[in-house]
Amino acid sequence: MRILVVEDDQHLAEILTETLSDRAYSVDVVKDGESAWDWLNSLVYDLIVLDVTLPKLDGISLCKRLRGALNENGTTPVLMLTARDTIADKILGLDAGADDYMVKPFDIEELMARVRALLRRGTSSPNPKLIWGDLQIDSSTYEVNYANAPLTLTPKEYALLELLVSSGRKVLSRSGIIDRIWSLQDPPTEETVKSHIKSLRQKLRNAGAPEDLIETVHGVGYRLKQI
Repeated sequence: MRILVVEDDQHLAEILTETLSDRAYSVDVVKDGESAWDWLNSLVYDLIVLDVTLPKLDGISLCKRLRGALNENGTTPVLMLTARDTIADKILGLDAGADDYMVKPFDIEELMARVRALLRRGTSSPNPKLIWGDLQIDSSTYEVNYANAPLTLTPKEYALLELLVSSGRKVLSRSGIIDRIWSLQDPPTEETVKSHIKSLRQKLRNAGAPEDLIETVHGVGYRLKQI
């Protein structure tokens, strides 16, 4: 899932990016409201983590503009962050269209729990498990098993496998995979995707999966083998 972090505090932005990336989310970061608005008109996000006090366009104004927008991000969940802790400030944020509101400083694990809750709210099914034959992914715990054998994956391997399973038989191009699970501010080469696919296939084979569980559609991309 792709998350936009709008935060002008560089240290906090780095903490949020590292924490979210470690949980296999694709994270883009911008430092002001106007830049965020530009990104929101170019890409579709699953969640926006939005600071209130921002240069150029504050978080409250950005959230109001977003909720009035006629694009796919108009209903994207917003987790608002602020140093203002009065009830009036919280009401202001929620009335602007925020779905949740956290006061700085906050516990990072509580923030992650709220992120997961908002992302679940935005999906059509509350079931956190993805299943493809003997392959099972639990997105609430980031655990992956094949025929009850656990797989130890890197965050990017996990994100790649989750994307493949959720896409089913849809063919994913290398460029499409990069767009979905890497930050656009630091995109890899297509060779990096090939390397991750190779590693993922090896780990799946070691767990007992067939050689061709991840199929290569030559000249197009990758998809999972028909069950």
